[in-house]
Amino acid sequence: MFLSESDLQAIWLTVQLASIVTVLLLLLGTPVAWWLARTRCWLKGPVGAVLALPLVLPPSVLGFYLLLAMGPHGPLGHLTKLLGFGPQPFTFWGLVLASVAYSMPFMVQPLQNAFESIGDRPLEVAATLGASPLDAFFTVAVPLALPGFLTASILTFAHTVGEFGVVLMIGGNLPGITRVASVQIYDHVEALEYGQAHQLAAVMVFFSFLVLLVLYAWRPQTQKAG
Repeated sequence: MFLSESDLQAIWLTVQLASIVTVLLLLLGTPVAWWLARTRCWLKGPVGAVLALPLVLPPSVLGFYLLLAMGPHGPLGHLTKLLGFGPQPFTFWGLVLASVAYSMPFMVQPLQNAFESIGDRPLEVAATLGASPLDAFFTVAVPLALPGFLTASILTFAHTVGEFGVVLMIGGNLPGITRVASVQIYDHVEALEYGQAHQLAAVMVFFSFLVLLVLYAWRPQTQKAG
């Protein structure tokens, strides 16, 4: 298997994008998932539904509205302009913002399920021992929810790697800037370069299989441990 320089560049850009998005969603998604798992507020349903929209919306629809929002006349576009960054469509960081929105449910939902499975008892015990809510979160909730953190991180990384519609809508097809692996495969097919498309697609298939293998092999062990 011989991958071209542009293929390797697309793979490296994809890994960078998926890594940054996973880290950002760990920081952003954790408090959101904790709130959804613990709150009894009536907003829980609407907020959960909004965060889950990327699961059912066509990627082109989500990408279109993100493009409008991040454009020169959109709210995100105005904000980035005020911060001195300018419009973000067709930039790497525009891809990051779009991928954070698109992959949000793959981080939040596993974390929410993990936090809900803890129950109230461990946190109540921690409170009786004098732990503050913040201490209880980091010393009790996070260790108990660690399998959920690992699952959410793996799924988020893998989902970001496989994105196509949203990244094409927001990032276009700029070599070394926004051309990720999925777009590179599309380019090969469009140019009738089926051999190169097959090689890069095989790498993606192997990666996807490896991710699923790790998840399915690891889950029974965590269930036995629990």
